[in-house]
Amino acid sequence: MPEKNTPPMVLVDGSSYLYRAYHVPALQNLSTAAGQPTGAIYGVINMLKKLLNDERPSHVAVIFDAKGETFRHRLYKPYKANRPPMPEALQAQLEPLYNIIRALGLMLISAPGVEADDVIGTLATQAVGAGYRVLVSTGDKDMAQLVNSHVRLVNTMTNTSLDVAAVIKKFGVRPAQIVDYLALMGDHSDNIPGIPGVGPKTAAKWLHQYASLDRLIKNANLIKGKVGESLRQHLEQLPLARKLATIQCDVELSQTPDDLKIQAADGPQLKRLYSGLELTSWLPTLAVDTAAPERRHYEVILTHRDFRRWLARLRQAELVAFDTETDSLDYMRANVVGLAFAVAPGEAAYLPFTHHYAGAPEQLNREQILAELEPIINASRAKIVGHNLKYDRSVLLNHGVRLDGIRHDTMLQSYVCNSVASRHDLDSLCEKHLDRVNIHFEDVAGKGSRQIPFDQVKLQQAVDYAAEDADMTLRLHQIFWSELQRQSGVRQKQLYQTIELPMLKVLSNVERHGVLVDAGQLAKQSQQLSEGIAGLEQRAFELAGEQFNLGSPKQIREILFARQNLPVTRKTPRGQPSTAEDVLQELAATYPLPRLLLEHRTLSKLKSTYTDKLPALINATTGRIHTSYHQAVASTGRLSCSDPNLQNIPIRTSAGRRIRQAFVASAGYQILAADYSQIELRIMAHLSQDQRLRAAFAQGEDVHRATAAEILGVAIDQVTSAQRRAAKAINFGLIYGMSAFGLARQLGITRSAAQQYTDRYFQRYPGVKQYMDSTRERARARGYVETLFGRRLYLPDINNNNARQRQYAERTAINAPMQGTAADIIKRAMIDIDDWLQQQPAAGKMIMQVHDELVFEVRHHHIGRVQREVVRRMMAAAELSVPLVVDAKAGANWDEAH
Repeated sequence: MPEKNTPPMVLVDGSSYLYRAYHVPALQNLSTAAGQPTGAIYGVINMLKKLLNDERPSHVAVIFDAKGETFRHRLYKPYKANRPPMPEALQAQLEPLYNIIRALGLMLISAPGVEADDVIGTLATQAVGAGYRVLVSTGDKDMAQLVNSHVRLVNTMTNTSLDVAAVIKKFGVRPAQIVDYLALMGDHSDNIPGIPGVGPKTAAKWLHQYASLDRLIKNANLIKGKVGESLRQHLEQLPLARKLATIQCDVELSQTPDDLKIQAADGPQLKRLYSGLELTSWLPTLAVDTAAPERRHYEVILTHRDFRRWLARLRQAELVAFDTETDSLDYMRANVVGLAFAVAPGEAAYLPFTHHYAGAPEQLNREQILAELEPIINASRAKIVGHNLKYDRSVLLNHGVRLDGIRHDTMLQSYVCNSVASRHDLDSLCEKHLDRVNIHFEDVAGKGSRQIPFDQVKLQQAVDYAAEDADMTLRLHQIFWSELQRQSGVRQKQLYQTIELPMLKVLSNVERHGVLVDAGQLAKQSQQLSEGIAGLEQRAFELAGEQFNLGSPKQIREILFARQNLPVTRKTPRGQPSTAEDVLQELAATYPLPRLLLEHRTLSKLKSTYTDKLPALINATTGRIHTSYHQAVASTGRLSCSDPNLQNIPIRTSAGRRIRQAFVASAGYQILAADYSQIELRIMAHLSQDQRLRAAFAQGEDVHRATAAEILGVAIDQVTSAQRRAAKAINFGLIYGMSAFGLARQLGITRSAAQQYTDRYFQRYPGVKQYMDSTRERARARGYVETLFGRRLYLPDINNNNARQRQYAERTAINAPMQGTAADIIKRAMIDIDDWLQQQPAAGKMIMQVHDELVFEVRHHHIGRVQREVVRRMMAAAELSVPLVVDAKAGANWDEAH
């Protein structure tokens, strides 16, 4: 028999863990930057780690329900019929969770045809027979039937344990009576029929009196009252209920208890999994090689003598890791508080200028030191390496100092090496590639309302923080530069050196020049939007028959689905009718109230995001708005921007166009907008080499009209507007991986009709179909796709067993080369145009990049020349087998120029 002092065998009810973790509110919004949900993974693994730490077992199995029906469904068709399907957000976490459990060295079991309970019951019975003590970790009350002197339950969520005495105390019956107890009560969640009117107290009372269900059935005529009548009316279903509630302890399994011995964890695999899921807080728990102690020597530079010594080192160094510490994140307002340098791994210094606190030492003069450093940081023979140096460049320009001697940027190196592997901030990269947790800003400056500006941080803390950043940047550069030298010949390295690195300076120039907006015009638009919003609210109240909050999903759900009985097309993870935008769009095609709600959302968003917010973002010194462009966010290479996001201002609505009218030029200037025409379709024609598609572009035809003519078999001049719209939806839908179902929804036609459109398209454009098929195959074989210029997009889910994740990766494989190539082309154009404009600064400035469009502020008498040069350079940014076409126009404001 099992000995009490031996470690228990632990059997974990993985399915119970999974759902309990998924429904923890604090975990429900956890996800990666790419949108992969991770909350359930985080919760399950944390519970597992705590359990293993508390119990120190030598044998462990984590058991999950298998897909498909079990023998209980065959016994009783309605079994678990009340349960909704597993939420997609939870389904997406299964495979990564399973991989982590296996990498931890734990046995994972999922047996078809039975439930996790039955596997646990079988293993527990076998383990006790083999001499093990057994601990079952679950939150499922049904498992109490397994408890005996050698088997106990533990609930990690409530930190409670059930042995025989605890089962009796909790349920009022012995473990051997739990099945009868459950059969009497039934189980609504599993849809097991019980005796109506019988609850826990009645069931326990009867079993205490009659000892078993069989004896109770024989004496059913003795039970008085309505509950006795109910018992007698439903006696025939008790044997079935008992069978459904009984855990099977004789399931045929390929594993034995001895097979459950914990194996050594796979450290490298765990590191890859944790990093890919951005669960970076777990990385420090992995074993790292600590045989050689790290050499670190960080200095503070407070005297001219120390500065001269470091200045000599900076001049002699091949590379200098460089970082600014500032008093603001706003690059237009920030002042330099101090500088950090590193010239070799572990050798770094911090040079403070303006730290102010009681007892702070005297510091060197900022302007004098910056003037002496400028020949190094602005040298033609570039030697500066940093992380997100666009910010440092802008801040130094606030002091009249140019940082143009940039040799490398580790944020951009990481992004080019793998745009989807992780976030590209310094701390995340250090955790992933250096196995270390950096000192965080909050560690030295505090959090929330108690956070102090960096110029009030004490010097010793500031030195450790700032010098470490420079040191780690240099170490990361060594890793990434080596990786870029290895990857795919010269393509990745060339992409980094000829596109991403030069773009840093271009974007800095665009950001600092800024955009002029008419605050008065925006204020009038805000008032007009308020009136429009109020009118929509009143009309919505009339349609609803009552007043409600149009911004409340709960109240919208009540009005649409409970009061007006509109069809529920999708539910939330919690089983509530969804009020998401795409759901309302579908309903809006038939019902007026959802249409009004969408209009209300659109106007409210325009008001809060733009007409109200933009005036508040005007810089007091320049009188302009200065957005922030981000190179290392979108996985395909596209730029994004924030504070404000200028790329989301709608162009197809009158309200959106009015907002663009507020983007104006200063006196003596005009706005020039230049936009690539259908660039992604042209790239598709080039990549696929489809003859008909190439011919349409070569002949300058309206490609959507030409597509309609091809797939409908009509003359091009007979194509109607509706037919052209359908062809446009197909053209763009296919390159974004849209299915026939999605196309049917967009066009408002049947799925079969949409499938016919798609089939005809591929018949007429076979090169496109061949390209898409071959791209998917290459992606499956290599794990990534590439743009025309060598930018890689890795697809970790391209061979995933999860169909939903795999199909998403396949759609990405088709679209990413086109979207990424378009991003590369406009970046190449921006670099060329910026270089040309810098040679004639009086002509104008580039002020915005919005998707496939560049916007300039140009002097009146230079408009013609600048427009011709911009168009020429944009068209020359790539050599495709179809012409690149650029539409350009000038006007007094952005809308007029479009």
